[in-house]
Amino acid sequence: MKIETRPKTSEGPKTIAENRRARFDYFIEESYEAGVVLEGWEVKALRAGKAQITESHVFVRDGEVFWIGAHVNPLKTTSTHVVADPTRTRKLLLNHSEIAHLIGAVERKGYTIVPLELYWQRGKAKIRIGLAKGKKQHDKRETEKERDWSRDKARLLRRG
Repeated sequence: MKIETRPKTSEGPKTIAENRRARFDYFIEESYEAGVVLEGWEVKALRAGKAQITESHVFVRDGEVFWIGAHVNPLKTTSTHVVADPTRTRKLLLNHSEIAHLIGAVERKGYTIVPLELYWQRGKAKIRIGLAKGKKQHDKRETEKERDWSRDKARLLRRG
């Protein structure tokens, strides 16, 4: 008697939203994983993939890290007694030492904190934030040239 077992699915992160523009506009020096404080309707909306993080940014105030400008579209089926604010400020959960490092980099070294990716990990919403320096216009052109060359190189290798 043979018992059929289904294959285990990988427990890797499942991406909800990605900020592709961040890697084009900034040099990402370090990245951190932070938890996000959410309301119930936001969790439901994120499960449905109704999030946009491109125009959002992260700031540190009074020793706490906040995420502002992210747009989470509320579902039509959410509770009627809750007033849903799609662009509310959300608190991020980081270790004290990570927050101290971010404060030092932002205040003294002129870095900025950019949201890179929003994803699920073991049933919890996580956001990957990056400590970043802004790119100048010529840096962006160089990035674009490198991307075009790698695409052309891959094409040539496939043909030849």
